[in-house]
Amino acid sequence: MTNALALTGIRKSFDGFLALNEAHVTVRWGEVHALLGENGAGKSSLMNIAAGLYKPEAGELLVDDNPVRLQGPRDAARHRIGMVHQHFKLVRPFTVAENILLGLAEPDPPQGYRQRLAEVAQRIRTQAEALGFAIDPLARVDSLSIAEQQRVEILKVLLAGARILILDEPTAVLTDQEAANLLTTVRTLSRQGAAVVLVTHKMADVKAYADRVTVMRGGRTVATVDPAATPVAELVRLTVGEGVPAAAGPTGARTRGAPLLSVRGLATTASGGQRALDGVDLTVHAGEIYGIAGVGGNGQGELAGAVMGLARDLNGELRLDGADLTRVPPSARHALRIAAIPADRYSHALAGTLSVAENFGIGQVQSGRYGPFAWLRQRRMALDAREAVAAFDVLGVRSVAQKAALLSGGNAQKLVIAREFSRAPRLVLAHSPSRGLDVRASAQVHARLRAARDGGAAVLLISEDLDEVLALADRIGVMARGRIVAEFDAPADRQAVGQAMTHHD
Repeated sequence: MTNALALTGIRKSFDGFLALNEAHVTVRWGEVHALLGENGAGKSSLMNIAAGLYKPEAGELLVDDNPVRLQGPRDAARHRIGMVHQHFKLVRPFTVAENILLGLAEPDPPQGYRQRLAEVAQRIRTQAEALGFAIDPLARVDSLSIAEQQRVEILKVLLAGARILILDEPTAVLTDQEAANLLTTVRTLSRQGAAVVLVTHKMADVKAYADRVTVMRGGRTVATVDPAATPVAELVRLTVGEGVPAAAGPTGARTRGAPLLSVRGLATTASGGQRALDGVDLTVHAGEIYGIAGVGGNGQGELAGAVMGLARDLNGELRLDGADLTRVPPSARHALRIAAIPADRYSHALAGTLSVAENFGIGQVQSGRYGPFAWLRQRRMALDAREAVAAFDVLGVRSVAQKAALLSGGNAQKLVIAREFSRAPRLVLAHSPSRGLDVRASAQVHARLRAARDGGAAVLLISEDLDEVLALADRIGVMARGRIVAEFDAPADRQAVGQAMTHHD
């Protein structure tokens, strides 16, 4: 079996920080090769070099056993390398077909634009059906859920003809069945001769679908092993250096406080004219975690937007402790001690070009803690940010003056939580809070949500990861077709919840 992709002796630094040092990985044709490591271990940086996004300072890249120097992503595409990023690279106002047509980059097609677009739309339908995806090629990307956008990214790479596929956390926003369908398809592609790199934190996926696994830690390659012959405990040890004890899930009814968040008949219309929310009814009490489970695209994103104050043309009731929230702007909601952890942390929670301190301090600028806006007390903001970074274990922060974009996904998420929890919240909205995070970072995020609940806050957890909902929620509401179709008390039966997610009126 020949090598499809090999990186050896790779070194890369950012702003003086050595992100990769003598990193290496070799991927063979016809295999699924998993890449494991904590957030910040260097996995994405290494794969971004393979995809032509970064240039290494040292080391060698081989494609099909031939040394190459990639000049950019299009050069990588010419070598049939395609990467599906954890944070999507889609043009939100464009349709699915328009986004994929942009990615094809075929020179001077003989037919007209409309005919070409129609042809691409048909190819999307065919490929989506093969993958088991439900995607409308004519839908605008900004009307799609996070899970649906992930599927578009996967389709874009496959339709561009990639034979070396790099998938960064591809199942993070998929349901169990969707993930199984995708990974089965990925394995089939590898058996047909493709080479697949699967960047994932899910040990079950590695054990079930990977032929080999390379583990990274601290920017270095730790080991490459056969996952079938390596116990999960050993994979965890290699990944994090030590075991991370699993927190016990909810065991039954808890003593909860009075109703805090009340949603009645909440309705809104998506850009396509269909009801995104169609009469949502739910109540979240103080001192409980209410989990929303469901297949992506059933209104979860619109519900999160409504709670954050981002929804337009909202009908129905949304009340916090009896007070109407429907027309309250997002800034005022923060003053009401509503903490928001959105699904897309880089689009809706952080400004990557601003510093860590600025991203942290912006949560209290309007409170006056840092003085008037035109003359902010930068030293006090930096001091608060340093204390929060330490308290919330935000790693990779060499200085709070560094750009937030340099943080790994897990540490960016912890920065968001540090800011949102800087004042004890009354209500916490957590939308896919551990999406793309490793075992340790996920455990820390979950611990913070439990601590907020135990401190008397009402926590609304929205997640397409059923394991996450079952582990955290005291009550579970299943969302389908824009409404709550079933509710369960913890401990809930997984099969019953799954059936409610996929079988409903």
